[in-house]
Amino acid sequence: MTQATTRPLPAAPSRRRAWRDILVGWSFILPNFIGFALFTLVPMTAAFALAFLDWDSYSTPEWVGLENFERLLRDENFHVALRNTLFYAAGHIPLTLAVALGLAIALNRKLRGVQFFRTAAFFPYVTSLVAVAVVWNMLFNPTSGPVNQFLEVLGVSEPPRWVASTDWAMPAVIITSVWRDMGYYMVLYLAGLQTIPREYYEAATVDGAGAWQRFWSVTLPCLRPTTFFVLVMLTIQSFKVLDLIVVMTDGGPGRSTLVLAQLVYREGIREGQFGYSSAIALVLFLIVLTVTVVQFRINERRSVT
Repeated sequence: MTQATTRPLPAAPSRRRAWRDILVGWSFILPNFIGFALFTLVPMTAAFALAFLDWDSYSTPEWVGLENFERLLRDENFHVALRNTLFYAAGHIPLTLAVALGLAIALNRKLRGVQFFRTAAFFPYVTSLVAVAVVWNMLFNPTSGPVNQFLEVLGVSEPPRWVASTDWAMPAVIITSVWRDMGYYMVLYLAGLQTIPREYYEAATVDGAGAWQRFWSVTLPCLRPTTFFVLVMLTIQSFKVLDLIVVMTDGGPGRSTLVLAQLVYREGIREGQFGYSSAIALVLFLIVLTVTVVQFRINERRSVT
């Protein structure tokens, strides 16, 4: 009868080695954290404090409490900017999501030249935003723009004036924004589509499901995580829209495209009302936070059911 030999347990890592591993980990995290702290965390904290102060960058900051927020309730510009922001989000989010999903499904096929079309769809997202705005302003030109010329060929006698009209300026911005952003979210949907097992579609086909039934019963449920991520990202992007509107319309005509982010810029940078501007920014942050939390709660409930 042989006696079992026991091997000694491996020695625990020394304290010096543990500290070395910790320092190596921090060396990767620290540069990004320093940048985040300097350019995001500190300004956010300062903006939160300024929302309760009256400061124009020249005088000594003065505590005013909730006066800046009371001013919001009386400020017609804030009400207009809030309505415009909600209108932009209500148009930009579903349209971009639908177009991106449709493009992803159309280009998720083994076709000749499909890589070219994927690149062409993604290209607007990496193009200079100023160039995109200038080109689309030319396309939307009321008198000589190709868009209105095409509408006239179709029989529209009085086509919209687009960015020159208070009624059509915001739809023009939404159309441009959807065209620019659809390629990025198309790539996300393509990644999600390529993770769906082919066996699911084969089983649905065997059960007699048509193309539309496979889309509703297989594609959409499997894309739920991707759709949730796209929805959250689109919501945040829509509520903080600024650059495209500044270049295309600068908030006009009148106040028809004035949004909250632009109002923050006007009150803070142009007017020097940094306390009031910070109050608007804080309200915008709370709106985005509330909508995002609601989206997470709804997604959790759907995941459980």
